[in-house]
Amino acid sequence: MRALVMTAPGGAENSQVKDVEAAQPGPGQVAIDVAYAGLNFVDVMSRRGDAGYVAAWPYLPGKEIAGTVRALGEGVTGLAVGDPVVAAPAGGGLAEVAIAEAALTVPIPAGVGLREAAAVPLGLATALLLLTDAGRFTAGDTVLVHSAGGGIGNAIAQLVPLLGGGRLLGTVGRPEKAAAAVAAGYDAAFARDEGLRKAVEEATDGRGVDLILDPLGTEALPLDLDLAAPGGRIVLFGNAGGGAVDALPPVSRLMAGNLTITGFSHRGLAATAPAKVAHAIRRVLALLADGRLTLPVTELPSLTDVPAAHDAMAAGRATGKYVARVGA
Repeated sequence: MRALVMTAPGGAENSQVKDVEAAQPGPGQVAIDVAYAGLNFVDVMSRRGDAGYVAAWPYLPGKEIAGTVRALGEGVTGLAVGDPVVAAPAGGGLAEVAIAEAALTVPIPAGVGLREAAAVPLGLATALLLLTDAGRFTAGDTVLVHSAGGGIGNAIAQLVPLLGGGRLLGTVGRPEKAAAAVAAGYDAAFARDEGLRKAVEEATDGRGVDLILDPLGTEALPLDLDLAAPGGRIVLFGNAGGGAVDALPPVSRLMAGNLTITGFSHRGLAATAPAKVAHAIRRVLALLADGRLTLPVTELPSLTDVPAAHDAMAAGRATGKYVARVGA
């Protein structure tokens, strides 16, 4: 089968489409003929060699797919060969055949296309879990999302109105991406520069932000703490810059503002509580099926187009959600 293979830490020069042997499903696993695979920033973090993401090289990336069941491992029930499904594999999704745990493989309901479904298992499901489980979003909350122009940021913009609505503010790494974030559903978006603090304070009339969703490690955490409203929640869900992570603030700082800092990891949740991830996937698929949720995606024609898209994501030039066409 054809698969995208990352041969060593680095950039596009170490990402190649190669012929590799297709794996067979083990007990509790499903083999899937991949039609589309979603791209996520975790692929970029893996490619550049961030600690904790790749156990050994070469590495096959890809953590969300849509396709049809090819084969079932021992003990798998509730699925059949030929079923259209989405799945969140541990890796190897950017390939013609991928292996996923049955617990993280969910049937696609009628009315949902494979291309759109490929954005669900990690991207849309993460956005829903960030808002609900980790962020305890309540209708009417003011929400600030860092990296609002990416796939997760776009998904959050679509989900907030469905969860009761609120004021949605975003930050972007490049000023020219602010307009795209507003077009995606943000009430306002600001560049992460020296004027950011004042811009957010003015946008909230000095009342602060109820929920801050931050994939930047601890880089923006001091600002997050200053911008949070009394009782505010800060969810840290990544380390996009890849640098060292600083210590968290003293408990006295959190107690003084009645603030909460929460960590979130899709990978960790998938490993320890797969039923919770699968529930979020089913919920998002249902929203897509009944038309309440739509998420535009940018389709890459083939696996060979993925390294350039990863380059754009790494450089902060990407906007929205990419999915790559893999098979028929």
